[in-house]
Amino acid sequence: MTYEATTHIMTDEAWLAKLSEEILEPDLPIIDPHHHLWDRLGPYYTDELLGDLTSGHNIRQSVFIQCRYGYRTDGPKEMMPVGETEFAVSIAEEAAEKRPDIGAVAGIVAHADLMLGADVDRVLEAHEAAAKGRLRGIRHITASGGEAFSGAVPNAPLRQMYDETFRAGFARLQPAGLTFDGWLYHPQIPDFADLARAFPETTMILDHVGGPLGIGPYRGHRDEVFADWKASMTDLATCPNAHVKLGGLAMDVNGFDLNREPLPPSSGELSRLWRPYIETTIELFGPERCMFESNFPVDKGSCAYPVVWNAFKRLASGASETEKAALFHDTAQRVYRL
Repeated sequence: MTYEATTHIMTDEAWLAKLSEEILEPDLPIIDPHHHLWDRLGPYYTDELLGDLTSGHNIRQSVFIQCRYGYRTDGPKEMMPVGETEFAVSIAEEAAEKRPDIGAVAGIVAHADLMLGADVDRVLEAHEAAAKGRLRGIRHITASGGEAFSGAVPNAPLRQMYDETFRAGFARLQPAGLTFDGWLYHPQIPDFADLARAFPETTMILDHVGGPLGIGPYRGHRDEVFADWKASMTDLATCPNAHVKLGGLAMDVNGFDLNREPLPPSSGELSRLWRPYIETTIELFGPERCMFESNFPVDKGSCAYPVVWNAFKRLASGASETEKAALFHDTAQRVYRL
């Protein structure tokens, strides 16, 4: 049997507007290290991004993460993703004109096909030139549900992170001063850990707390998924070069079905649902290797931007000031050299 998943839920602004909250700890400095820019579920360009970044929390900077949008439409195929970097820079420059007090798109994590092997160097160089000083890393999506998922977004080849050609391309990142963002699902966390051990000098960031699945064959098995996820995360935590983004749990694949409720979720409800994953990750990796992320506008299909950050603040309520600084700002600033 196969299952379909999209991971992307259409944003319903009228539904989101049914709930509003007072901003918790409005002065706490925040870097949002994970958002996208596109017109895929409705436009999310300069005005939409700035609307969220200025919706009440003290967002100082943000990092754009590749999302397969704005590619060049001609020229060599391997160079087409450079168009996305050019597009992100145009948004950064427009945002700087409108709100010079906020470092929107202060960093860019682009895509380069690591299956090019060592030939990926010329793509990295092209991104560097296009980014105008903003290039910080590369994300090559490896998320795969395997044969159990049909039409999933994405559904990369299984075990791609073990491929010798992929690793030859991966080996070019650290010499270029670039980090690696990994989007994958929880059964693939051991693959990510093996890659981290093979390249201990490369700074690696696991997106969306490792993608615990909650749909298809995993629906109704949350306890078993959590146990498997925790075992893999415990092993990954022994890799000093591995960092984790805390967020991305409102996607379709996580199976919380938040978008199907009559009212959007409150920050209290989000913190209740996400606490096992967030607290476990922080306990395993420490605040200095963890950073909260919005994953907008993807997660906007299930919750509002101010509510998401309120939920994170609730989850971090027991942390010290130093720990909060790391989780909301300092880890992202250091990892992405902002």
